[in-house]
Amino acid sequence: MGPIRTLLVDDEPIARRVLKEELDLHDGVEVMGEAPSGIRALEQIANHKPDLVFLDLQMPEMGGFEVIRNLTPPYPTIVIVTAFDQYAIEAFDAGAVDYLLKPVSQDRLALCMDRVRQLLRNASKATASITKLQDIAQMAPLPRPSKIVGKLGEEYHLLDTNHVLAFQADRELVWIITRKQRYLATQPLKIVQQKLADLNFARIHRNALVNLDQVAKMAPLSSQRWLLTLNNQQEFVVSKRQAQAVRRLLRW
Repeated sequence: MGPIRTLLVDDEPIARRVLKEELDLHDGVEVMGEAPSGIRALEQIANHKPDLVFLDLQMPEMGGFEVIRNLTPPYPTIVIVTAFDQYAIEAFDAGAVDYLLKPVSQDRLALCMDRVRQLLRNASKATASITKLQDIAQMAPLPRPSKIVGKLGEEYHLLDTNHVLAFQADRELVWIITRKQRYLATQPLKIVQQKLADLNFARIHRNALVNLDQVAKMAPLSSQRWLLTLNNQQEFVVSKRQAQAVRRLLRW
């Protein structure tokens, strides 16, 4: 068997970099490309026909499940890389493919690559694994994100979305606000909003996205503007454009 030609698909650049560095420690693995979105992933799979794809589930425009639904022969072997919780684990335990939980450990990756090599030696099993995965993808709801990446100094942290109070843009920078710390986001506010679309986050201003579960109170500033206070006592002004939507989301 020649080198396993591998494609990394994740909208987080740091996630792709870390996984590539881990894979570089494995003999017989060639990372032949990276894709920051599902659309780019399908293009690269069609054009370059990798043997193996490490695939994130939730990405803007087209998520991992949509990528799987749109695959056509010849199929690559798919490994799901996810920060999502028990739903994904149970779903893919029931399938014939592997999954890795972020952050990926070297021991777990080694076990995964052993399984991948066994699968690649048996073409019929490899095809069956993709067929089964496509069946799961057809029925599966979009997974709810449980983690988001934040940078503090030179370290990257996986933050529980339940503990995030807000995202605040400051020119090109986006800050993740928790009760005890501020982290630097790795993506623009627009992309963060797309990733959290299924959670209870709302855009209250062009520069702010807040967790509505962390709202302590709202007070009128005028007939069309509101002052919103979070559980850490940080205050945000709700823009006129967003005031009605925020009241509706808060069931006012």
